[in-house]
Amino acid sequence: MKVQMPPKIYTKTGDKGKTSLFGGQKVPKDHLRLEAYGSIDELNSHLGLIQAQLAQLAFGETSEPKEGQDWLERLQEQIESIQNYLFNLGSHLATPKAELQAQLPPLSESPIADLEQSMDLMSVELPPLQQFILPGGSPLASHLHVARTLCRRTERAIVRLHQVEPVENSILQYINRLSDWLFVSARYANLKLGFKDQTWSS
Repeated sequence: MKVQMPPKIYTKTGDKGKTSLFGGQKVPKDHLRLEAYGSIDELNSHLGLIQAQLAQLAFGETSEPKEGQDWLERLQEQIESIQNYLFNLGSHLATPKAELQAQLPPLSESPIADLEQSMDLMSVELPPLQQFILPGGSPLASHLHVARTLCRRTERAIVRLHQVEPVENSILQYINRLSDWLFVSARYANLKLGFKDQTWSS
């Protein structure tokens, strides 16, 4: 009996330092488009790590959620939504040809509004920010701060691309707002976990 082998993950097509954008255009792997959507992938991967931490905090060693941890579940839901939308953004950044855009998931301003609404709700519980704070506190907040810096780096990569090939404005707006959301979420995580933000001492 002949065993059916699974498809191979490796294609060898990128062995010479080039890859294909959506639509078939071959570009070097250090192309600005690859840097932009590759940075989104890096950010998304770190958000996956944060999701794992959230699950551990919410459930511990059991399969049942702990009482009084609704905020963890809300954060999980928000990050899952963010991760999905980052995939949408990445698909647009990987598509240089305008005629192919119609085949991609649509972009809208509602995810930006969702981030703003979430920040407003968290900020109600947070003490006013009167000084710069150091990244850190709880492990969860620390990872959210790392994600924030990855988001800022992603934004810089997208801006560099935008200076050469115009990028949809809503992409720039979303990434900018997401870094703010990650900052507020880090502070919120410290508040909920009983850690005090450490202020900058010059």
